[in-house]
Amino acid sequence: MTKMNWKSLMSAQRLGEAKKVPSVTANQLRSAYEADYDRIIFSRPFRNLQDKTQVFPLPDQDFVHTRLTHSLEVSSVGRSLGKNVGAKILEKHPDLNHLSPSDFGAVVGAAALAHDVGNPPFGHSGETAISDIFAHHSLSETLKSKMTTAEWRDLTSFEGNAQGFRLLTRNQRQGLKLTMASLAAFTKYPCYSSFEQKEKGRKSQKKYGYFQAEQDMFRDMAQSVGLTQLDDYVWARHPLAFLVEAADDICYSIIDLEDGFGLGLVSYTEARDYLAQILKGKYMPDKLEKIPSDKEKIGVLRAVAIQVLIEESTQVFLENEEAILAGTFDQALTDLIPSTPVLQEISNFSIQNLYQSRQVLEKEAAGFQVIDGLLEIYILAVYYKYYQSESYSGRHKSAFKLLPQDTIYKLDHEANTPYESMLLITDFISGMTDSSAIKLFRIIKGIDLN
Repeated sequence: MTKMNWKSLMSAQRLGEAKKVPSVTANQLRSAYEADYDRIIFSRPFRNLQDKTQVFPLPDQDFVHTRLTHSLEVSSVGRSLGKNVGAKILEKHPDLNHLSPSDFGAVVGAAALAHDVGNPPFGHSGETAISDIFAHHSLSETLKSKMTTAEWRDLTSFEGNAQGFRLLTRNQRQGLKLTMASLAAFTKYPCYSSFEQKEKGRKSQKKYGYFQAEQDMFRDMAQSVGLTQLDDYVWARHPLAFLVEAADDICYSIIDLEDGFGLGLVSYTEARDYLAQILKGKYMPDKLEKIPSDKEKIGVLRAVAIQVLIEESTQVFLENEEAILAGTFDQALTDLIPSTPVLQEISNFSIQNLYQSRQVLEKEAAGFQVIDGLLEIYILAVYYKYYQSESYSGRHKSAFKLLPQDTIYKLDHEANTPYESMLLITDFISGMTDSSAIKLFRIIKGIDLN
């Protein structure tokens, strides 16, 4: 296998543009990678994360994380990881003198900021709901017969990571046009949905990272940054994707625990003791007890715990840099750090006490009903309108007219196959916020006419 190199991996080339050498001039105070961050934060898919469930439904009182606040925190942690790693890489590779540690931090920060943009409403249950409706819809056999195996797998095993890549690369007017480095670092699963020769133990092949519709674009990106090719249309991860993953792992492990405490699902003692295990010698109970509020105590412990996990993850990455560049290392960094055992304990505890709590299960159940209901309507409306017009009824027409104008335009002018049409419908549904999905569902079902 061809070894990856940092010069290519940090490509500042943008989709559809000529190659560039990353630099900052007097007239360009932002690097190309910092511009990526800004483009993402001002984008509609990112803004929509403010009303998408992370884990817990939004309560009337108290603060819990949405996908937007979670993404901002993952980006912050990712930036720290990138800068830590970048500083050491630049010491080791003096030929990279056109880069700075901040460039590495900016790439990881931008990729981490975007890591959840493809997730549908209602948490991970939204992905399952989309997959299930295509597998069991009344038109399933008809649709399946008009698609390739890989195309059908895209729909029946819907993946938020692949949807995210699609959102970041689709030419919506000018499009985001991120750098190849940020796009590649965003992609934790550089393979396709129907890839069957998966290597057991490769974390990067646990899911998939792009739909068939974006296959050629993904190939161009992978070749541009020099990812190691493992099979046809399958590559090793961009090294910085490991840091994006670590930032996400660190945040959801620690922050979900803090949210659970805030909602009364985790006791102060439980939260404190788990975080203290991560702090190890940095845990100072006497100093902690001087803080009057239990919430503030947990906040302080959370902050220090995240810093410890950043340091541990940085060390594991640097110890495995050569194997990562060779494409032979393929594990989550947080599975190899000194704090791995306590993170596993927290995960087991969270599954039992947080992710299976009644309020989370109620939100998931509602999400299934809403997404199933909307997809049931729009799969029929779109298929009958464009591919079986004799069945296109007034009911379907009414629903169709409620689609956004840009979706209708793309259906009319860009979708040439049932697969492409169905992807546009999943674009619409997965891009909705929790509130907008519920509102449209209630209107179409005649539940709320006010």
